[in-house]
Amino acid sequence: MAQPWETLDRVNTADGVLELRRRGEQDFLIVINGRVLMNSSANRSEIALGESPCLGVVGRKRPRVLIGGLGMGLTLRAALDSLPPTAEVVVAEINPIVVKWCRGPLAGLTGCAVDDLRVTVVIDDVSSVIAKAAKAGAERFDAIVIDLYEGPHSSTDAKNDPFYGSQALKVTVSALSQGGVFAVWGENSDAAFEKRLTAAGFSVDRQRPGRGGLRHVVYLARVRK
Repeated sequence: MAQPWETLDRVNTADGVLELRRRGEQDFLIVINGRVLMNSSANRSEIALGESPCLGVVGRKRPRVLIGGLGMGLTLRAALDSLPPTAEVVVAEINPIVVKWCRGPLAGLTGCAVDDLRVTVVIDDVSSVIAKAAKAGAERFDAIVIDLYEGPHSSTDAKNDPFYGSQALKVTVSALSQGGVFAVWGENSDAAFEKRLTAAGFSVDRQRPGRGGLRHVVYLARVRK
């Protein structure tokens, strides 16, 4: 008989009750209003999301990477494992409780990736961090990774969505260095989002990591030179 899930912590957020649950020693869930956002045993798309864009910029002298959304830290761990010691990784996480979890019960999943010397965690909306990097004279990112629990989909506001809309994508292009990479997680492919990426100035590659079962989408979009 499977062990029951134990709720380790919960917090009220603007989107509902966010919970961390554990079963056994290494099986974790992050849940909001009963909806599973992340499962520690189903992580192949998160690993690909962190690894693929960083491998695309690893040859740069001091690659600078932004990750929007910390989650369980699995995407961050994959990014760090793909980057050199000279890299700088900024993680924008809007909820400080998630950072606490990654330094506490979830630390063993990633070797406490948040405490890697290359990492700076900021409690902020990633869209605000991108907007600051897009301003004249600001330091650009070589890769921007968006790992939120909702990716682009058919109901996305094509113009005004703060991450996946056409206006946001133009800002993202400006926040990236020449040839920089924009990586986005999604539950399923979205042809309209791909068209917006192309219109904003990206070349687009869509991946579905793994074989069989539930296969999420990882978009890798590179700023056209």
